[in-house]
Amino acid sequence: MLGSSEVALCRAYDLAMLDLDGVVYVGGDAIEGAAEHLAAARAAGMRLAFVTNNASRSPRTVAEHLADLGVAAEEADVVTSAQAAARLAVDRVGPGTPVVCLGADGLREALHEVGLTPVDVADEAAAIVTGYGPEVRWSEIMRAAVRIRDGLPWIASNTDLTFPASFGIAPGHGVQVEMLRRFSGVDPAVAGKPARPLLDETVRRVGGRRPLMVGDRLDTDIEGARAAGLDSLLVLTGVTGLSELVAAGEGLRPTYLARDLSGLHGEHRAPESTAAGYTLGGWHATAADGALEVVGEGDPDDWWRVVATTAWAHLDGTGTPVRLSGVQAPTR
Repeated sequence: MLGSSEVALCRAYDLAMLDLDGVVYVGGDAIEGAAEHLAAARAAGMRLAFVTNNASRSPRTVAEHLADLGVAAEEADVVTSAQAAARLAVDRVGPGTPVVCLGADGLREALHEVGLTPVDVADEAAAIVTGYGPEVRWSEIMRAAVRIRDGLPWIASNTDLTFPASFGIAPGHGVQVEMLRRFSGVDPAVAGKPARPLLDETVRRVGGRRPLMVGDRLDTDIEGARAAGLDSLLVLTGVTGLSELVAAGEGLRPTYLARDLSGLHGEHRAPESTAAGYTLGGWHATAADGALEVVGEGDPDDWWRVVATTAWAHLDGTGTPVRLSGVQAPTR
């Protein structure tokens, strides 16, 4: 169930690890209010780290994009799955070692940064590191598949099945990973969310004794935070909607919930159990006969919190998600 905090999250936690797409921006545009909310959190003493599973762009490129959107960010504030994958590789084979780089420039730069020598897929190497790369040729993927099958240690930057492109939701690196896995019978070591290495690399680089993961995806951001033993804030500006939220199993549930990054400010209260359901801030929700019903009025964030708590209690008790017929979230 949801957690409570009597103080603003930007004061209760000293580091916000922020996913990017769906949290800070959508496509090429900043989410309304994101820059202001992040500036206020930083002014309150919270460190900000921008964490992305995208292994194709360098931290410098990401920081420049954020600055263009009005979000203050330095290169050192950005941590990518390419950097986490490079850390896994150098810990395994040692600096100065040649490794196959099957990906874009962001992955190659990350390998250089830790002292590894990126080489082509046909060259002698101690491991292979893969990441999203739109220019990677099929002939290179075929050669990589054979080398992985024949025993070359494999590290994947992430397993994201989709990637937000200018022309729509496109296949991500996870599609390539699945193909290589099926052909070779080998599971890679994975660096990106929901695996733990990316979050560990973020804390190592940026610091922070009490980090908070902030994301919009249950199956990467929130699941990754839980795997790392970290608290999390789910914002509803990205891919998670009402139907996904109410069906979330135990391992996909956030500590806190808010519509957007304003959730970093102000207290968070958990809904209270009643004889018939849950109540919070003027809202009361029940799941009688499996149908969700919400009555009352108040802060829209409290509506989402009471709905999530009621739905999760029903799911845990019955094994079946609540029915949402006619349920509409309140507007601002």
